[in-house]
Formats: sequence, C-alpha cells, structure tokens
Amino acid sequence: MRLFIALTFAAAATALSAADKVAPLVIGDTFTIESKAVGETRRINVYLPPSYAEAAEQRFPVLYMPDGGIAEDFLHVAGLVQVGVGNGTMRPFVLVGIENTERRRDMTGPTENAEDKKIAPRVGGSAAFRKFMRGELMPEVKARYRTTDETAIVGESLAGLFVVETFLLEPDSFDTYIAFDPSLWWNYNHLLEVAPEQLGKAAKLEKTLYFAVSSDMGELG
Repeated sequence: MRLFIALTFAAAATALSAADKVAPLVIGDTFTIESKAVGETRRINVYLPPSYAEAAEQRFPVLYMPDGGIAEDFLHVAGLVQVGVGNGTMRPFVLVGIENTERRRDMTGPTENAEDKKIAPRVGGSAAFRKFMRGELMPEVKARYRTTDETAIVGESLAGLFVVETFLLEPDSFDTYIAFDPSLWWNYNHLLEVAPEQLGKAAKLEKTLYFAVSSDMGELG
C-alpha cells in the first residue's frame, strides 16, 4: 500500500481550477507483517528517498526506527530525512518505521526492580522484539526493497534503551546505533554495569554507537 499525505485546502468562493487540484504527497509504503516472534501483526511504514525511483539499479542503506507509527515519530523523522537528503547533508537511505503495539513491553529487558514493573502490564520483551527485527522484519525489507547490507537503528528514551541494549548484547545486529536519552535507569542501571565488558566485545566488530543525552534523561519515556 502506498503511504501518502493528502494536503487538502478548502475552496473559498470559486471551484478549484485543474492547476489547483490537490494531489497526494507520496512518501513511501506501508505494509503489515505477521510475527511469530512477538505473536501479533505489526505495521511497518517505509520512507523511500526520491532517488529510489530515479535510479532503478541503485541500492540504499536502511535505518530502522521503533516508535515508527504514523501517529508517532515516523512522519517527523521522514520529513527531516527528506530535507537532509535534499540539501545534501544526508546521503539517501530507506527509513523503516515500526509502529508500536506494546511499546514498554518491546523496548525493555527483564528487570528485578518492582518500580520498573509498574510502568506497564507487561515488560521485558526486548529479546523477542529483537528476534522479530532480525529474523522477520529485516529479511522482509531486504526482499521488498533494493537495499545494501548496511543497517542502522535509532531510538529515544525507552527506544534508546533498546538501541543501547542491542548494541551491548547483540552488536552484530546493526552497523550503526543511535540512542537519544536512553532510559538507562532500567533494572537498577543494569546496562551501565555490564557495559565495560560488553563494549570490549562490540569494539572487535567495528560497530558505531552515537549517544546523546539531555536534561530530561531521567524522565519516563
């Protein structure tokens, strides 16, 4: 299914001429995937750079983003990418947004902290979500689109926690990791405790982690 935004303007006093008619602004595709790993249907939104249609033989790297629903961060990020690619500050890539169903389940690992468990009916599903991404979603994207083997993932807050956890525990999942304000307080700062040992393992794989924090890092996301 084509993913588009219809920009509609009301006519003032006269009917619109043919030149004034509104057309949908197509930014990519949307599709669903039946996941055995998480036991549910997941909606995927895909932004394709303009050069995807213009260069039939060209292949593109892929950036994956949790929080990638239309009502979440997908359109905002896709807009930024469109501008960046257009002005040459970003190279063209395919953006794959994963719409949430149970965000706090999927973005968190196991926890021994009783306070952590209060944020949602179910938590600790990050391993299953990672299995969905690696074993189901990424092969599907590769089959549907002209992509290279280069991949990246970006996330903020709890999604940033998932990004950091994946980098530390399964660093071969992606080439580049981008985490904004990751919720590293999860499970009594467990990831910070295991980071020194895990970073040594990740370094051998020559992966890249971009890490940014703000004054709001301690807030629940």
